[in-house]
Amino acid sequence: MERTKRHYKNLIIGFGKGGKTLASFLASQKEPVAIVEQSNKMYGGTCINIACIPTKSLIVNAEKGVPYNEALTIKDKLTSSLRQKNYDKLNQQDTADVITGKASFVSSNEIKVVFLSGEEIFITADRIFINTGAEPRIPKIAGIDSKKIFTSTSIMEQQQKPEKLIIVGGGFIGLEFADMFTKFGSKVTILDVADEFLPKEDGDVRAAIYQVLTDKGIDIINGIQLQQIEDINDNTIKVHFNHEGNNRTIDANAVLLATGRNPNTEGLNLQAAGIKTNERGYIIVNEELKTNIPNIWAIGDINGGPQFTYISLDDFRIIKNQLTNHKYTSIKQRGDFPSCVFITPPLAQAGLREKEAIEQGYRIKVATLPANAIPKAAILKETRGVLKAIIDTDTNKILGCTLFCAEAHEIINIIQLAIKHEIPYTAMRDTIYTHPTMTEALNDLFQNVPD
Repeated sequence: MERTKRHYKNLIIGFGKGGKTLASFLASQKEPVAIVEQSNKMYGGTCINIACIPTKSLIVNAEKGVPYNEALTIKDKLTSSLRQKNYDKLNQQDTADVITGKASFVSSNEIKVVFLSGEEIFITADRIFINTGAEPRIPKIAGIDSKKIFTSTSIMEQQQKPEKLIIVGGGFIGLEFADMFTKFGSKVTILDVADEFLPKEDGDVRAAIYQVLTDKGIDIINGIQLQQIEDINDNTIKVHFNHEGNNRTIDANAVLLATGRNPNTEGLNLQAAGIKTNERGYIIVNEELKTNIPNIWAIGDINGGPQFTYISLDDFRIIKNQLTNHKYTSIKQRGDFPSCVFITPPLAQAGLREKEAIEQGYRIKVATLPANAIPKAAILKETRGVLKAIIDTDTNKILGCTLFCAEAHEIINIIQLAIKHEIPYTAMRDTIYTHPTMTEALNDLFQNVPD
């Protein structure tokens, strides 16, 4: 039987943030582009469908006191709408085709696409961009195949919230889900292998976050060794672990695994194209996001970089500039970027933490401000938390800032701009901000920098 063949100038595997934005740009330039996505539930990528957007929707509605089932309905309508908009925006462009099927490499410039029907087509392309993202990591322990064990993806599909939830993993994903399910009324326990709670954070910030979460009733147990998970009955699951030399067990209705993510390369047959991966399975790229094969790039989570939607978007910018002969063409030009954990209040970070600045040899000054000193925090009825800034003593430049307070996720972007453009802390201290806002707290925070 003769093979069905197509050829495109550009082929993108995976409908994630970086890939879809690149596809839209290429189509706007009238370049033929195909984007292959294996699931019609993933148009738009991880963020829209199973991560940033649905989790933040649930968090916001939990804070508003919306019942769990109603919040799920709101979340599903939102993601469905965004998914359709993403599909339509791309598929309606004249030179773009969205192809729904499973892609695998045949050679360095050809892939096979298998549709749900079993039909196959073969696509060749001048340029190929891999944008398949990452997926939750599942630890290998006894009992891991229980139907009461969930990932960050599958737990958001459950129609009933667990009355008792164990979260394995105390990183950012685990904390967001712990905080969210607590708001919905679940009793949450976090089990984490790390000896310390949030070990990367400064001690004072870590203590403030720990206090807020435990005051909400979240149990946090660090330094555990997971042993096995045991189904007891239709409604109960038991987690066996070792803590400080003692064997312990905790019962729950569900277990959420928040133990990291793995590259989504299964079935891609990367070896057929000669594409190299690292020891963790992520595709190896150079500074320009190019693989070891000249016509193939890897964009977004799959290349082993920071796993944030905004980094995937920046990957797009880097590749776009290579294709259009502009200057911003390397991850070395990226610089620092902010991050945020959407617990309540949110935790946002830009630049260096205090201990990191000291380790790097800076002479520093440290300013802190309790969140309860901010008038807008009182208005919002969210006075928990602390703001902290790290200043270079020799230059007055802002080295870093940690915000654990209401609206930290918004304020941190201003701080990041100040760091990037080397604005001295005195400018932030003396700027006139609108009132009453959380941003005006920067007046007081930077006023507290020691002489």
